[in-house]
Amino acid sequence: MSSKTETKAIAITTELIKELRDQTGISIMQCKKALEEAGGDMKKAVVILQKKSGEISAKKGDRVFKAGTIQAYIHANGNVGTIIELNCESDFVSGNEEFIAMARNIAMHVTATNPKFLRKEDVTDEDKKAAKEVFEAEVKGKPEAVRKTILDGKLNAYFAEMVLMDQPYIKNGEITVQQLIDQAVQKFGEKMAVGRFKRFKILE
Repeated sequence: MSSKTETKAIAITTELIKELRDQTGISIMQCKKALEEAGGDMKKAVVILQKKSGEISAKKGDRVFKAGTIQAYIHANGNVGTIIELNCESDFVSGNEEFIAMARNIAMHVTATNPKFLRKEDVTDEDKKAAKEVFEAEVKGKPEAVRKTILDGKLNAYFAEMVLMDQPYIKNGEITVQQLIDQAVQKFGEKMAVGRFKRFKILE
């Protein structure tokens, strides 16, 4: 039996589609197509949707922001909180409760993880130099053939933790904050991005 026949033999049930939709927030039709492409494999379908979300988001990169929302999250102890600006293209989307909720969730994420930068491009040369000096000391004595690979790995991991868009999303560690936004772009059909954020903590 060919793999193509095996794929067709797997039933794409309403329950399976609903489970994928609940997990990703993507439309029922797109979830159905992803499951069909993945032959009913849920994990593969998630990867397919994430890939398509990134592609769709990239295609909308040259569009212009004309709307957005300002949202905030304050921790229960009242000692730390975040305010963020989440941009989109239209008032229709900026007033949508799901869009607003996403902005609040990202504000909560920032409050919990305390990223220093919004994007990789925001990392300054001074920060890169300081981090490199620290990690170069750590790899000193390692074989020259692997030293650069180890150093690059340490630097990438370090800055991934400090860059908001690259951080694993606090409410779903299987996706990054950027992928969360890409999924929303795929769902709403508009370009979206965090414009800026500011985290506040008492006496800091």
